[in-house]
Amino acid sequence: MEDNAKLIEKLLERVVEYGKTSAELLKLKALDKTSDVFSSLALRSVAFILFASFMLFLNLGLAFWLGDITGKAYYGFFLIGGFYILIAIVITLFMRKWIIKITRNYIIKHLLK
Repeated sequence: MEDNAKLIEKLLERVVEYGKTSAELLKLKALDKTSDVFSSLALRSVAFILFASFMLFLNLGLAFWLGDITGKAYYGFFLIGGFYILIAIVITLFMRKWIIKITRNYIIKHLLK
């Protein structure tokens, strides 16, 4: 009878130890995923800011250049704005499902990694 009590006590100790180890492993996995997401986000944010700055100055230069060609500065800005609204319409009409699919697959891939 005493042997059974000792066996049950050892079993309970191992169960508690297993639970603690599983919880620690879960914390470490969550930390790994979180650090992966944030490091990827930080890198992409810096790249986006640099690209957005480049595009801003490129568009300003093009708008002023087109304004000089057309004779009025604001015509250049209208032309650049019209070009971007045309691109937005084309992307919305023809590439919406493709962009959603790529974005969804990217997110799922990173979450399951």
